[in-house]
Amino acid sequence: MTKEQLAPESLCSRGHPNNVNQIKLDHKDKTRFFFEHYGLTENDLARYLAAALSAGGDYADLYFEYLSSTSLMVDESMVKSASQGISAGCGVRVVSGERTGYAYTDDLSAARILHAARTAALIASAPAKTAITGFQKTSARSLYPVTLPSVDAEITAKVELVMRADKAARAYDPRIQEVRASYSDELRNILVVASDGTFAEDSQPLARLNVSCIAKTDGNSARGGSGGGGRVALDFFFGDKTPEYFAKEAARQALLQLDAREAPAGEMEVVLGPGWPGVLLHEAVGHGLEADFNRKKTSAFAGLIGKRVASEKCTVVDNGTMPWRRGSLNVDDEGEPTQETVLIEKGILKGYLSDKLSARLMGIADTGNGRRESYEHIPMPRMTNTYMLAGQDDPQDIIRSVKRGIYAVNFGGGQVDITNGKFVFAASEAYMVEDGQVTAPIKGATLIGNGPDVLTRVSMVGNDLKLDEGVGTCGKDGQAVPVGVGIPTIKVDRLTVGGTAKKDTGGFMQ
Repeated sequence: MTKEQLAPESLCSRGHPNNVNQIKLDHKDKTRFFFEHYGLTENDLARYLAAALSAGGDYADLYFEYLSSTSLMVDESMVKSASQGISAGCGVRVVSGERTGYAYTDDLSAARILHAARTAALIASAPAKTAITGFQKTSARSLYPVTLPSVDAEITAKVELVMRADKAARAYDPRIQEVRASYSDELRNILVVASDGTFAEDSQPLARLNVSCIAKTDGNSARGGSGGGGRVALDFFFGDKTPEYFAKEAARQALLQLDAREAPAGEMEVVLGPGWPGVLLHEAVGHGLEADFNRKKTSAFAGLIGKRVASEKCTVVDNGTMPWRRGSLNVDDEGEPTQETVLIEKGILKGYLSDKLSARLMGIADTGNGRRESYEHIPMPRMTNTYMLAGQDDPQDIIRSVKRGIYAVNFGGGQVDITNGKFVFAASEAYMVEDGQVTAPIKGATLIGNGPDVLTRVSMVGNDLKLDEGVGTCGKDGQAVPVGVGIPTIKVDRLTVGGTAKKDTGGFMQ
């Protein structure tokens, strides 16, 4: 990837091929990008696929990508870093049975793509030979109709955003001593073609603003953070979710922790707040429902289709079709349209999230969840926006039902072991609940449990489903992709809370 570190006073793009301004997609027509700017033809695509299948194979695909991006960071009320970057390349995959050959190039010349195709062919070489099917263009849809992507907006407008966030956080309270604000955006143009006739193009915008604060007083310090975004234009941050909104939320969380008391330890009732606490659902349950883990029988959910795995109050879906959401895609990275997939329905396991390879090997439908970090990476089954549907309970009734427990509103880091579902999550904002009342804020609380087990203990589900603000990034096998999470307020009747009296996290490994 070509990435320039730019001084704040000289923020600009440079000459071709690293000039964002010279290669811009007509956003009224998101197709034909690689044909118009690289002289690609459908005959070229057929030739590359033929080379990929020259040593045999069941299937081959090409993934073209052109990514332009910006990132800014403000620290100590100064722009400390700013960068703009361009990357372009093509990944070639050949599948033969369970064997996969993959090669990529950052040079989109015919010679280099053919070399990558022949390399992938040799890696996956097999006696089988598949004919190339005529290309069938995927029907176009637009989940994120952006007229001017953030990456094409003036850099000065982006600097203004982070400076406003810094100023608002510092003005919130004199105890806010350190502030860091960052902004990043990208526009990813992709083309996916395959020997089965797949032909899909997409232009995928993404933007995100983050603020973190440190509050200090009398030798004590605490940290808070907030942020948001999605597949949106820059004007998203001039609406309800302004830099000031995220700055004040980050400052509030930091100040709250200054006065928080130490968390208790032991098994107790736990209420998860709506929105970002859905990250627990994502990690403890979602990954275990990805088809590759189940095909290899390394997931705790392997072989449980049609079986009860959760309370009848729990219905969990993965939905890649939600407009503007960070985890949404018009098509996945194999050219398959995304969809809404019911994973758990009223406690019964209904299915897994699949890509083309897992779908073929397991004899199940492709759910459009084949995702990859970039052209340098092989696709695999990944989540998009994963959440639990709203229930019938009033969130206040859920709190009132708790004799003694904790109310976890926000989470920091966590770990999960896919093979057995065991997890450890750190609550970054949590409160004691005593006799049905939310009382003191607590710090140092960790939730320790087992994904397949914890959902069976859900006794109440609120009517207040909320999705996260648009900051989720999921890691798997060294690849990071943007995702969304969500959950209504829910009550878990029994969950182990690790506080200051219990530091052991069980040694779970991700």
